[in-house]
Amino acid sequence: MKIVIAGAGDMGYHLAEQLSYENQDIVLIDLDKDILDNVSSHLDVMTLLGDATSFEILKNANVKEANMFMAVTTSENSNIVAALLAKQLGAKRVIARVRTHDYLKPEHESYLKNLGIDNIISPSNLCSGEIYRMIKNSTFTDIFEFEGGKLNVVGLILDQYCSLVNRKIADMKDNPIFEDVKIIAIVRDQITLIPRGNTVIRNNDHVFFISNKKAVSSIVDLLGQQKVIINNVMIIGGDDMAFTTALKLENEYRVTLVHKEKERCKWLSERLTNTLVINGDYKNIELLIEEGLEEMEAFISLTDSSETNIITSLSAKNHGVYKAIAHVDTREYIHISHSIGVDSLINKKLVAANQVTRFLRKGTVEAISGIYGVDAEFIQYVITKNNRVTRKSLKDLHFPDTAIVAGVIRGEEVFIPDGEFILQLQDKAIVLALPGAKPTLEKLFH
Repeated sequence: MKIVIAGAGDMGYHLAEQLSYENQDIVLIDLDKDILDNVSSHLDVMTLLGDATSFEILKNANVKEANMFMAVTTSENSNIVAALLAKQLGAKRVIARVRTHDYLKPEHESYLKNLGIDNIISPSNLCSGEIYRMIKNSTFTDIFEFEGGKLNVVGLILDQYCSLVNRKIADMKDNPIFEDVKIIAIVRDQITLIPRGNTVIRNNDHVFFISNKKAVSSIVDLLGQQKVIINNVMIIGGDDMAFTTALKLENEYRVTLVHKEKERCKWLSERLTNTLVINGDYKNIELLIEEGLEEMEAFISLTDSSETNIITSLSAKNHGVYKAIAHVDTREYIHISHSIGVDSLINKKLVAANQVTRFLRKGTVEAISGIYGVDAEFIQYVITKNNRVTRKSLKDLHFPDTAIVAGVIRGEEVFIPDGEFILQLQDKAIVLALPGAKPTLEKLFH
């Protein structure tokens, strides 16, 4: 498959990195030579220096042969123009990254599709949706929903008082809850483990469970986690993601938003009907306390500085805030943020990249999601008549050790499968896979 990506920033780099594991034919276009040099030294992809809105550059990238063209630069206008040109030059499918909310309205989206843009994505809008789910399910560090919540994956950091710590996974099966719940991943010392029966849970492990909808609350009970109802939320930052998040939350929660730029605060207050907008320096903890920090159950740091977001989130935790969510834009920080006390992370470029990559998988793929700080992703495959995985039980399919069938949706039924489980036609199998497992999985599910 030939893929052309315009924009080698965090989102473009992440896309190219994911695809490079699978030996795809990738061309990455950017205007910055230093960025492309860095890409070339780390990834096995072709780079092209130039403007993706140029006919000459697109032709040099051989976009007419591209199965997919993705315009993911930081310039919305450039993305739209590049996507339109790529489509006219012969790219089979084109995707454009946008920022303006107008493009996301169904009636406007249809205009873009009529022009030839197959899909548009808004990182800010996608992230605000994730933040909303994190607030709704505040006990967990992460939550992923499949098929409208029929199956859920949740993350929790376990401490020494948890009943599962220092126990083998195989020894937990006597608890009836594990008929509807399964441990599918563990992050330990920044390394992702796909657990097996002899895996021992350790103190400070970041553990991911999959369960049906009813059993989610049982996980909280099993682990003895505190249940807190969130009513009051403080957001710091004033960019589009902060605005979109406040817009999603303000009708269900009491939201206070603090931003340092006076004119932007005026703009926000005119468009947010139920949010208290405060103009002030969000680095000043005394100011945040004056504005009610210690009465907040949730604190969301969405400034343009990863360092500020991490530090203010930690300060909020020190002042009694139950749930702290930080936008971490620097990839290197993602692995350390949980370990130093930040509850949940968000990275809009990785969220958007996860949204895009579901269009790139071989086999019938309905959804794909990554986990922050975890070198793995969830892939939801639909089992087709041409698929050999219906002929044997899971334990006889020679699945790679770096992948696991986490759950199966069969019509209205959901299953947490064991090794004896046999997939059927039209089943939706949710697979968690480390990068090295992807080629084998594509052969199994293609």
